[in-house]
Amino acid sequence: MQHKKPVWGKWVVAALAASSLAVVFVNMLIDNMPKGQPQKVEGYVPWEKETLKVAESLPLQDGGRIKPFSTYAGFKMLQFHGARSMKIEGKGGAEFKIKPTAWLMDSLFRPNLAVHMPTFRVDNSQVLEAIGVDTKGRRDRYSYAEIEPGRDKLIELAQSYEPIEKKQRDPTQQQTLDLAYNIRNYESLLGYFSFARRGVELRGTGGGEQADKRADLSAVMTAAPQLRSEIAAAQSEGREVEPRLQELLQQVLEGANFSKYGLFVLPPKDASDSQWQSAGNAIMGVMTMESKDPETAIEDVMAMEAAARAVPVSEKDFQKYFAEFKEIVEKRADSRGELKHVGMEVSYFKTDYFLKALVWFLLGTICALAMWGIGSGKVSKILTWATLGFTVIGALYCVVAIVVRSVIMSRPPVGNLYDTIIFIGATGVIFSLLVEWMNRQRFALGLAPILGLALIMLARRYEVGDAADHLDPLVAVLDSNFWLATHVITITLGYSAGLLAAILSCGYALMRGLNLDGGNKDLRRSLSKAVYGCICLTVFLSLVGTVLGGIWANYSWGRFWGWDPKENGALMIVLWTLAILHARIGGIINEWGLHVASIFTACIVAFSWWHTNFLGVGLHNYGFTTGKGTIWVFYAMMMCFVLFGAVAMIVEHYDKQAKRAAAKPKEIKGLEA
Repeated sequence: MQHKKPVWGKWVVAALAASSLAVVFVNMLIDNMPKGQPQKVEGYVPWEKETLKVAESLPLQDGGRIKPFSTYAGFKMLQFHGARSMKIEGKGGAEFKIKPTAWLMDSLFRPNLAVHMPTFRVDNSQVLEAIGVDTKGRRDRYSYAEIEPGRDKLIELAQSYEPIEKKQRDPTQQQTLDLAYNIRNYESLLGYFSFARRGVELRGTGGGEQADKRADLSAVMTAAPQLRSEIAAAQSEGREVEPRLQELLQQVLEGANFSKYGLFVLPPKDASDSQWQSAGNAIMGVMTMESKDPETAIEDVMAMEAAARAVPVSEKDFQKYFAEFKEIVEKRADSRGELKHVGMEVSYFKTDYFLKALVWFLLGTICALAMWGIGSGKVSKILTWATLGFTVIGALYCVVAIVVRSVIMSRPPVGNLYDTIIFIGATGVIFSLLVEWMNRQRFALGLAPILGLALIMLARRYEVGDAADHLDPLVAVLDSNFWLATHVITITLGYSAGLLAAILSCGYALMRGLNLDGGNKDLRRSLSKAVYGCICLTVFLSLVGTVLGGIWANYSWGRFWGWDPKENGALMIVLWTLAILHARIGGIINEWGLHVASIFTACIVAFSWWHTNFLGVGLHNYGFTTGKGTIWVFYAMMMCFVLFGAVAMIVEHYDKQAKRAAAKPKEIKGLEA
């Protein structure tokens, strides 16, 4: 007998769906909209598009690999600002949206403007109050110029907090350290080209009221052999080095120190030398006579001086000199075989595949909810095809993005926590579509875009919170393409199958608990078979992945098993899913019990996949810390579903008993008649 779908059940689901979509919408705004009111930067004029186009693909070395200027700028801006865009009010009151490449170009070449940009996100105003800086609110963004009056006090406090173990620091102490670290890093960017803008002052060359003459630092580098000879002669004769020469060398040292860190943008000619140089490294290498190729270093510094000094003259001149410098760097990088993926990486971040996938999954989610709400009919069929189309397009964007990332990284697609999120998102959607293809109930189809939406949103929030370039090379223990392609992918596919089983069971619990299926037993049996199959796939992939991981551990660490938290988490998945299968086969749990147990699988998978990284112990702990709050929210949500399913199961059981008891007297009366 078919039961009429209760209206209140639909309203409950509709409320859950509306609140979930609201969360997605807010997160998309957080990701892509600049924060707060535009900060005024007097006289600011944006860079021309052609200038930014030249700059974005300039290769540099950072994080152990060669990457484009735009990638470096994007993650630096995330680290300091907490977003990849900011709004400012410039010349004539015009509002401008500043993206990473423009922001970093301002920091390097127009520091007089950059210091007034709202570069630093401060989440706790107590940090600024402690150093005597006026605050705007509890959480806001500040410019370097606003923080600079308390800069020395900030560094002093940070130095006093540094000896405290990280786990024992309170939030204010940790945020003070983070802000001090960001300030010091930003200062290295602001002062990077100071050697080119100022040069050196030749003391005593003015005469009368005339100012002393200035010289290019590259000219001093050219004269380095003569300067070294003069110093050696003075030392051998036992006399002091001439004060003017000492003053000159001090200026050179200061200029080199300002540009020693930040951009490692000068590739060495020697292919056997893997380390690129900063401008400061090149300067000191020549001045100390330690440079292997002083002529090239001098030419590089001259090219940087020409570009930096053209900024106040005209942007066209700057474009010309900067393009010439970029050509020098690119030719040398290309001869070393280090330029091949730079253009692809610029295109990858410009395209923003995962944002596009997020939009398509959102459209698919809206269509899926409408499809379920309408039920059947011509409109429902149109919505079914729309859901399928939007979901497939979103999945394709994810797959293409993962492939492009693999090419850029020259390794399999999964190597760090961010990789696992996007990989599980893509494979989870694909698995869902395969389940739909097998049972044709439109249930797995509707869940596919929801799963993709949730995981891609999680990936974007994790990227913003972590503010780290996840394309960078892996830690040494993971640097094995064979094991990444076997153990890591297999175990991650196991996570994906386990999470899909849990999501299907969550949908089952809502559907049956609220009687949204009208008592359709065929749909229930079909979903139970799908969940059972996903559990089987989970146990198979997790078991194979765990064994492969043990072999890798034996090869790398000399032992197959060490009761490491990550290893224990993988074993927990295997044991739990085996217990579910045996309980189901043995008749210990019924259909409801299968789904309640399947929902709890998500908690075990999340512990092995994510939570073990926060424990700070074990050889599998690679320093991931972002998302501690998210994991507890996820646990709470899953336990709510478990509780809901258990209560619905009990209510249904007693409801059936009551109906049987009510029907029994009627049957007896009928027999007597």
